[in-house]
Amino acid sequence: MIPFNKPFLTGKEAHYMYQAVYTGKLSGNGVFTKKCQAFFEERYGFKKALMATSCTDALEMAAILCDIKSGDEVIVPSYTFVSSALAFVRQGASIVFADSCPDNPNIDADKIEALITEKTKVIVPVHYAGVACDMDKIMEVAEKHNLLVVEDAAQAIDSFYKGRPLGSIGHLAAFSFHETKNIISGEGGLLVINDARFIHRAEIIWEKGTNRSEFFRGEVNKYGWVDTGSSFLPSETISAFLYAQLENLDMIQDRRKAIWEQYYEGLKHLEEKGFIHLPVLPEYSTNNAHMFYLVCRSLEERTMLIKYLKDNGVLSVFHYLSLHLSGYYKANYTEIPNLPFCDRFADCLLRLPMFYELKAEEIKTIVDLIDRFYKSRE
Repeated sequence: MIPFNKPFLTGKEAHYMYQAVYTGKLSGNGVFTKKCQAFFEERYGFKKALMATSCTDALEMAAILCDIKSGDEVIVPSYTFVSSALAFVRQGASIVFADSCPDNPNIDADKIEALITEKTKVIVPVHYAGVACDMDKIMEVAEKHNLLVVEDAAQAIDSFYKGRPLGSIGHLAAFSFHETKNIISGEGGLLVINDARFIHRAEIIWEKGTNRSEFFRGEVNKYGWVDTGSSFLPSETISAFLYAQLENLDMIQDRRKAIWEQYYEGLKHLEEKGFIHLPVLPEYSTNNAHMFYLVCRSLEERTMLIKYLKDNGVLSVFHYLSLHLSGYYKANYTEIPNLPFCDRFADCLLRLPMFYELKAEEIKTIVDLIDRFYKSRE
């Protein structure tokens, strides 16, 4: 069986974790935490980067920093992982779901302004598959209505919008290092603060609502409970694992892009024949090869293709279900929006195996199987 995902190890993860263990500083915010944060700040120009235990935690920190209160509205694409919405729901927000673009799963920036009310406080663009949302339009709308923008960049490491790193454009951003991402630490995340007014409070929230970071920098002579917060700071071993990955970021990215290109070249003839749609890359976005997906013509066809691939030794998977049709949303909201493009991707999008060690001959096998499946349907 060709798996859908296989975590890639550079070879130094265990070595750096060993180093972290024997420094005697395991609880976080030690040498490797600082190295990882410095890497992101220096490479991508983020004003402040704070390691987190997950992207979900990073989004929850962002929701606290946005001062979300009961009754506030937050605009989120419906085609996303539940954390994009849940982080704000936990602070009392009402979620207003937006549709995807007609040709790609990202939020349709042209439809956002019509969703804004006097209660709207935040827009959460999700860079699906590491492909940038139309950030100029989103930031223009946010500025016009005095809203905050939190980039859900869970899948968007080392991807760019008009030359600007994703995660550096909104007021805040969140990244994931889950084992399915390009750069991994098992579980893990990152909060990015691009608006300087949030930096001081972010450190306090990060350290369980205390000014502990200031104390250890010698800026105060004692530390205590000064704000809300939680245990968002990961252990040193997580950051040590991640640092080994960051040292090899360019190598990992080069390989993933080569895999993506082989898929695209092998399958584009099926798109030309009208059997499938392949990923669309807007001219303003780069491709970080987080995933390779295709869009089938119907839910029934996708189900049959998944089974066909599995029967022939390949594990492929669908992705998100429409959040506006979820049991939770229906139980808590009276109006269910009509979001046809989101629903189309929920029904028809299929993800193919994508991992560093995927061999060229395995990709060819997968492409040939998909080709054979559609030839049988001509």
